[in-house]
Amino acid sequence: MDNRQAVGSWLSGPGEAAKEMGADIGHRGERLGLPATGPGAIAPLGRRFGAVFIDWALCMLIAYGLIAHGDQQAAGNWALLVFFALSMLTVSTVGFTPGKRLLRLRVVSQNGGRLGTGRVLVRSLLLCVAIPALIWDRDGRGLHDRLARAVQVRI
Repeated sequence: MDNRQAVGSWLSGPGEAAKEMGADIGHRGERLGLPATGPGAIAPLGRRFGAVFIDWALCMLIAYGLIAHGDQQAAGNWALLVFFALSMLTVSTVGFTPGKRLLRLRVVSQNGGRLGTGRVLVRSLLLCVAIPALIWDRDGRGLHDRLARAVQVRI
């Protein structure tokens, strides 16, 4: 292996290096028994970020208009609490937040069922901390989803 191949495999990540060595990694969600595409497949990262952005904007609007009465500093603080409440109420009852629904996503248990209230609590708390949501596994699931044994899928 010359220097360019070594640097190229380092830049493209361990997944590409493993593929070059003949490892079959499969599609995202295969280990969980999920399809590669279509309904029930792992939700794409862009849609998940978009859903969080929509939910956060909605929570900021609620906090700014209804709770903080126009105080931007207070609105930012209250928005996190509104975001937590929104996530808890909507994911535990219908399986998606308004942003996820708009982008056709759903949060389900790893076995495909509805996520229980305890798992939604863990997931929502970790999502509010933000760092666990930015650490992903091979299937594209955030640490908050892994610890809650949840998966975000297309609907």
